[in-house]
Amino acid sequence: MRDPLVIYGGSFDPVHEGHLRIARRARDYFEADVLFVPAYAPRWKSPEATYRERLSMLRRALKEEGSPSFSVSEIEGKRKGEVSYTIDTLRELKRLYPGRDLILLIGSDEANSFPRWKDPEEISRLASLYYVPREGREVDETVLRTYAIRRLDGANPGAVSSSYVRSLSCLEVPYPVLGYIVEKKLYFMKRLSLYLDPPRLEHSLAVASLAYAIAVHSRLERPDLAFQAGLLHDIGKNVGEVESRDIVGREYPSYADYPGYALHQWVGAYLAKKDFKVLYPEVIEAIACHCTGKPHMTPLQKILYSADKIEPGRGYDSRKLIRTCLTNYYVGFLAVLKANRAFLRKQGQGSDNPLSEQCMELYLGKEKK
Repeated sequence: MRDPLVIYGGSFDPVHEGHLRIARRARDYFEADVLFVPAYAPRWKSPEATYRERLSMLRRALKEEGSPSFSVSEIEGKRKGEVSYTIDTLRELKRLYPGRDLILLIGSDEANSFPRWKDPEEISRLASLYYVPREGREVDETVLRTYAIRRLDGANPGAVSSSYVRSLSCLEVPYPVLGYIVEKKLYFMKRLSLYLDPPRLEHSLAVASLAYAIAVHSRLERPDLAFQAGLLHDIGKNVGEVESRDIVGREYPSYADYPGYALHQWVGAYLAKKDFKVLYPEVIEAIACHCTGKPHMTPLQKILYSADKIEPGRGYDSRKLIRTCLTNYYVGFLAVLKANRAFLRKQGQGSDNPLSEQCMELYLGKEKK
């Protein structure tokens, strides 16, 4: 190929890590630059975010990525037709890059629907076509042969999808994109406000940000799980005690008789799984022990527990505990647990809560009489 250029189009509503994994693979596979082309008005989709919002998120993601091989084109936004047709984009790109061979990336679903695209034969003449396989998606071999669509080997976007991000089932997106979604109140932020009143939402956002920071400093492989758990940890708070006891008695019967202040952690775990369809059991399990703690907690569980207890909006000076958690999440967790034991004793709580007692005894040892 002559100086190949990979064209990666899509709605990017929003861009996520799966998109970036595909782009990295295409860059390395073809030894080529990758041009992201967000659609202004996709033919078969109605994006939730505006074109400008999707473009802003994409730019933030690529700035975070820092690859000089990745760039963004506003070619479809400047054209502003009623529908974004790939053929029009390719014709213009051919004019803009006359000496380069274009490679068009499409998904496996798009490969199957390719005969219904506008001028598919001309598209296949203007660019080399490659589809990105996705687990569980079959591709029509007849279509592949007819239009010379080849498979991009080694491309694995993972479980994440834009629809999963929008619904809060998965948050595997670059952190600047998460920040933009929160700032602009896009996607799941609208739905979260139905579960959390403004002060509780503010607290949850602070916990999510702190948990993410601790996870990053601790080199956790998936810090986005800490952010997701932080956002959702208190969604059971506004459920009344009668309904909460009904849910816990049905879903977590071992804890049905626990004190009312602890019930929201199990109710939250239930709602995260039922209403938000969270993909990762470790997130649900972290929510289910963020208030009480428990013996033998995972790193994610310790981080969420700590972040919830020490986020700056709690009304006391937690700066030292925050610094300790950012330096070493485990040492920080022990310090937070010790401070929380002292707080519970002062409030006359904890002894009515076997999980907390077991957690504190395991990690801190028995209290001296």
